[in-house]
Amino acid sequence: MFELPDELVTLGMKRIEGFPVEGFVKGKGPKNPTIMLIGEAPGENEAIQGIPFVGRAGNELVKSLASIGLTRDNVYMTSAVRSRPYVWKEKKARNGEITKRKYNRPPTQQEIIAHAPVLDYELTHIAPTVIVTLGNVGLQRLLGKDAKVSVLHGQLIEHEVQYLASLKETKFIWSDEKYIIIPTYHPAAVFYRPSNRDYLEEDWKEIGKYIASSKC
Repeated sequence: MFELPDELVTLGMKRIEGFPVEGFVKGKGPKNPTIMLIGEAPGENEAIQGIPFVGRAGNELVKSLASIGLTRDNVYMTSAVRSRPYVWKEKKARNGEITKRKYNRPPTQQEIIAHAPVLDYELTHIAPTVIVTLGNVGLQRLLGKDAKVSVLHGQLIEHEVQYLASLKETKFIWSDEKYIIIPTYHPAAVFYRPSNRDYLEEDWKEIGKYIASSKC
């Protein structure tokens, strides 16, 4: 199993201090995985358990992996941001009582920059057969703001990826090395738009075909 160095975890937690986030979830999986999965950020369940992709979205992801003969043990799971971004909102109960609670939200660009060194380290030290980005945040972290999952999902892309040249930088530059990337929708996309399931299933078929061909 691949382990992030303790000093990198400490750096990641320090760089995101002051943002409305909580917890820190390390990537999980082998050093030479079949797939490196890159999502956007932990949700409530992930922040509590300290494990990527658990709960309903995690169950959907396990189904997608199983459709191409893989399990969680075959993949490295990570994300653009490692702490759960949240926003306080009021919730009205049936009895009329109003309470405040934390809700998940997408990470900001500043939060993505804060945790960029962590993902950069993983990209440098992990050797997957293919990188699969889950949703726009993971995709755009690698390929820039113009990349859209609605346009690129299911396509095999060989391209440089964005990284920070130094800890002081706030803008990405392109890597020298090219990576094999296949974007797809985040597994949670099927909950708010059931029609995405068809796209998701077709994308995972393409991912499976590429993996099979790479072993030949």
